[in-house]
Amino acid sequence: MDSIPVTQETYTQLTQELDNLKKVLRPNIIEEIAEARAQGDLKENSEYHAAKDRQGEIEDRIRFLEDRVARAKIIKYDPAKSDTIKFGATVTVKNMKTGKSQEYQLVSPEGVDPANGKISFTSPIGKALMGTSRGAVVNVTTPKGINQFEVLDYK
Repeated sequence: MDSIPVTQETYTQLTQELDNLKKVLRPNIIEEIAEARAQGDLKENSEYHAAKDRQGEIEDRIRFLEDRVARAKIIKYDPAKSDTIKFGATVTVKNMKTGKSQEYQLVSPEGVDPANGKISFTSPIGKALMGTSRGAVVNVTTPKGINQFEVLDYK
């Protein structure tokens, strides 16, 4: 069983979601199924079938999250102990074409949140940045072509 690197924040989000699924959503769906079953004929009971489908989705998500939490390895990035960019780093880059600077935190796929600058370390830009340092220029192939980024800083 391979470990999955995660930030403390991602680990907390995964465990909170798992807790909510087990303590709130699972009991609620069991109650919905019981109420729908009490309505009679199950063959034509759309509420019953919808609730059973939702129960399957909840149980699948619980199994997925249990696996992720069990395999999670919390990584705390300390730039003072590293000469290069690693998982968990927050990196400021400049797009060489547009001149615009952007800040990204390299996280696991489970922690991705593009609106808040959290990108996967396995994404094209994440892979290109891993192992580099200040001043490095990386080429990133995207569906729109090749982009060049200069690493301005990381923390």
